Amino acid sequence: MERALYEQMENCMLDAMEGGAHDAEHVYRVLYAALDIAQTEPAADLDVVIAACLLHDIGRAEERQDPSVCHAQAGAEKAYRFLIEVGQNEPFAAHVRDCIRTHSIGRGASPESLEAKILFDADKLDSVGALGIARTLVFRGERAEPIYTRAPDGSVSDGTGDRQISFFREYKRELERIYGELYTARGDALAEARRAAAEGFYRALFREARETDEKGRAILRGLLQ
Repeated sequence: MERALYEQMENCMLDAMEGGAHDAEHVYRVLYAALDIAQTEPAADLDVVIAACLLHDIGRAEERQDPSVCHAQAGAEKAYRFLIEVGQNEPFAAHVRDCIRTHSIGRGASPESLEAKILFDADKLDSVGALGIARTLVFRGERAEPIYTRAPDGSVSDGTGDRQISFFREYKRELERIYGELYTARGDALAEARRAAAEGFYRALFREARETDEKGRAILRGLLQ
């Protein structure tokens, strides 16, 4: 890829980022993970991979302004228009658009091309392991959502089957199920290598929260007349 095109796309990405869990550093990690995966996929078009990674989250602002908008769909169209405007050919722009359109889990069609699968896996790798836990806590904190909620019996819920949003619910509903849903062998291997860190943190956090709650409530019951 020509450096000039890379810098144009990088500047487009930087202009669209607003910080938080989906900041520019997230984009760079996705790019670097995708390049790692692509090293094991000789048939991958690296120019498409690089472009799709750099531009995959440029539709976040539209989704923040209107939650009914899917950032993947909005970003795909923005990326297509941008690439055409900077002189890229239509097939290349369309391929990048398709990759971005299918990178978000549960938000539409599944990735079909190899490059789309690489982007999907690289993006999901930033939601697993220690990084995934950290980013989820940042993301949920931005929305003032709790770490946990209460089960019907009043105890600290582990998140399983919860209706109210919390970090524990997000872990059980989303983070825990990413493993095994990746498309590339390298992506799957990288995710599995990070799995223990996420599971260990979740178990420790749940244990500390529940133990503190149970002991404290028991002491309080004994003190109240």
